[in-house]
Amino acid sequence: MIVAWGFSSGNLIVDRRLGFAEGLAQDGELSAAIEVLRDALEMVPDWAAGWFRLAEWQEAAGNSPQAIAAWDRAVQADPSDALGAGLKRDLARQVPVAETMPAAFVEALFDQYAGDFDEALVDRLGYRAPGLLRAALAGRRFGRAMDLGCGTGLAGQAFRPACDWIEGVDISAGMLAQAQAKGVYDRLDKADLGALEIGDGRYDLILAADVFVYVGALERIVAWCAGSLSEGGVLGFTVEAAAESEGPLVLRESRRFAHSRDYLQGVLSAAGFARVRITPATLRRDRGVDIRGFVVLAEGVRVADRQGDGEGMALA
Repeated sequence: MIVAWGFSSGNLIVDRRLGFAEGLAQDGELSAAIEVLRDALEMVPDWAAGWFRLAEWQEAAGNSPQAIAAWDRAVQADPSDALGAGLKRDLARQVPVAETMPAAFVEALFDQYAGDFDEALVDRLGYRAPGLLRAALAGRRFGRAMDLGCGTGLAGQAFRPACDWIEGVDISAGMLAQAQAKGVYDRLDKADLGALEIGDGRYDLILAADVFVYVGALERIVAWCAGSLSEGGVLGFTVEAAAESEGPLVLRESRRFAHSRDYLQGVLSAAGFARVRITPATLRRDRGVDIRGFVVLAEGVRVADRQGDGEGMALA
């Protein structure tokens, strides 16, 4: 989670009052902490991080309507929503309306974690997505590969021996720096996956290991993949699994999205993939609980049809 209270208000007096309020909160005096911070925010009404922290305390105190209002003020103060306040607001409402994550939130989140990402994910959480995808594609070799949301390069390391050329893209400069240091990519680019446009490049393999959980609605990115694969190309990705009773797309308390099998099948079929394999798997552990997901392989897109299907959808 991004630590909202690590962002200065730009006003020394307000920052000092926040420090005092933090002490009250740590002592269990949430009502007093809320009052101090609420009064301080009158001096800096456009401080998104302050409203975010106030919302957290209101939620902890059981004041859901006030928490929702404070998260709403955080979004108004920072429409790019680098703190992900809109996601928290939707979760508190229990009727989430967000179908994607704010790009600024994803970028800030992974910039924050880049330094110890591998250790946290692999050693402590038992992250398995790159290995699961590699196993699902065992014995196959690819010419050009694209690693979407490449992060620190864990999927690149897993697939480097099976690819002649591999490119990675990620929204986080911090993550890309870690990937660059590993020396496994032929090219790295900083890009928002939600803004990719189909170009001249074609790939024999497109990977997205544990990435679409931060994308949400997959219609646009899957259409981009369909329009960017070469003849016979493969799209391989992992997602967290949502039960059909939860709906096609659900925002978890972790602020990651989960996707249902039927939703995945429908999106991939609509993008033109003729062959889809969706396999249940455990992706990692979180707070001692296995995170269930799907390993998805999709192929069989007809290049001749892409102008009317995948490419049109991706650029719509």
